[in-house]
Amino acid sequence: MNDGVKLPLARVRSLLRTARQRRVLVVGDVMLDQFLWGGVRRISPEAPVPVVEFQRESFMAGGAANVARNLTALGANTVLFGVVGSDAAAGQLKELLAGDGVDCGGLVEVSDRPTALKTRVIAGQQHVVRIDRERRGALGTRDATRLVDAVLAALPGTDAVLVGDYGKGVVFQELLEALKRGCRERGIWLSADPKPVNRVDLSGLSLVTPNRKEAFELAGIEDDVHAVDPLSDPPLLAVAEKLLQTLEPALLLITLGGLGMLLCRKGSEPFHIRTVAQEVFDVSGAGDTVIASFSLAIAAGASPVEAAMFSNHAAGVVVGKVGTATVTPEELVASFVRDTV
Repeated sequence: MNDGVKLPLARVRSLLRTARQRRVLVVGDVMLDQFLWGGVRRISPEAPVPVVEFQRESFMAGGAANVARNLTALGANTVLFGVVGSDAAAGQLKELLAGDGVDCGGLVEVSDRPTALKTRVIAGQQHVVRIDRERRGALGTRDATRLVDAVLAALPGTDAVLVGDYGKGVVFQELLEALKRGCRERGIWLSADPKPVNRVDLSGLSLVTPNRKEAFELAGIEDDVHAVDPLSDPPLLAVAEKLLQTLEPALLLITLGGLGMLLCRKGSEPFHIRTVAQEVFDVSGAGDTVIASFSLAIAAGASPVEAAMFSNHAAGVVVGKVGTATVTPEELVASFVRDTV
């Protein structure tokens, strides 16, 4: 266990100052998250389900769009690339992102593909049900080319590129290969949050950030053991080693929910970071916060271990909020202050 390693508060503040000078591109499946809030007082006489009495409605940017808003919340100059439909949801998503300071110039409008919309019904703080309205599948050739060309044109002057794959078809092999070549030529950091159901070649990236389930799926190994200490979890360590060998990322960061995260590099012992979450209300979007804050910390000059601690604190803040959330610099600093008490 690596309990003795801390990230000094002065270093956190320094990374946050530098982060404001960084430009990051986010590419992937964007979506609009709708929340219907209400309360439950009775069970329906029609079926054994709760009757949610509607109180209010709210919207948030989700998927890769949530990665982008996590970056701007921490001060980065962020440009979002993805696909939206010619519909009201697209306009609403762009309006939300503009309010969050995200540059939406990279969103490609596709007439025959609706903007992905996820509706969550929340009773009190209990997530009751989610309804997905979306179209999955590959983009048409013309739209795929428009997206690739737009991203490549934006690479000059960029410090990091983040790929948010949610299995909707916007992350495809030709796009990844173009990004690998373009980022390698310019020395740009390239991160990806993978979705194993989308069979693309993730080899040769700077950072891959699967959760435990995704890591086992990527490695093709059954997960039947959950040790309390990830460093004493042979199946998990075997999966990490296999992914390091097959994908050859510069860094592999496996998120482990309540057990924190495991940072893995070839030739180094795995580094386990315990979670610092005080309360957990909602884990939706926590992975978005991890890839955003880790990659931004690296772009700001952090070492891999520093970036892992930075992102662990960021994730610890957002899981204490309901819905796809972000963390501000002030909240992040406060989390580190609590950790030193």
